[in-house]
Amino acid sequence: VSPLSAKSKHSAPGLDREYVAALACANRFLTAWQTQDHETGILLLTDAAKHQISEDRLQAFFAPGSAIQQGYEISRGKKLKPGRYTFPVALFEIGPDHKWVHPRFTQIIVVNSSKDDWAVDKLP
Repeated sequence: VSPLSAKSKHSAPGLDREYVAALACANRFLTAWQTQDHETGILLLTDAAKHQISEDRLQAFFAPGSAIQQGYEISRGKKLKPGRYTFPVALFEIGPDHKWVHPRFTQIIVVNSSKDDWAVDKLP
C-alpha cells in the first residue's frame, strides 16, 4: 500500500458534512462582501446578526465605495458546538490610489439555522 492511498482513506480532523456546509456559507457571505452584493449578504444573516448591526453600518460593510478593491482569505474553521463554527478571516482592501491597506484579521461565525440551512451569526 502506498502512503498516498493510505492517507486518502482518512479525512482531516473536524471535516464532515456540517463543516463543509458551514464553510460554503462563510464563503458565499464573503463573496457577497467582496462583490458588494448587499442583498445576498443580508439573506445569509441570522435574525440575531441583523439585530446586532445598524442598517447604515450594514450598508457601509457591503458598499465601501466603487473604487475599493476587496479580497479575503478564510482559514481552517473550528467547531464551537454542534451546528456552530468559527472561521478566522483576513479582509483586504486596496483604495483608488492603489495604496495597500493592511488586512483586517477577524472571524466569522456560521450556524445551522434550520435543517441544512446555514447562516452567518457574527459578521467579520
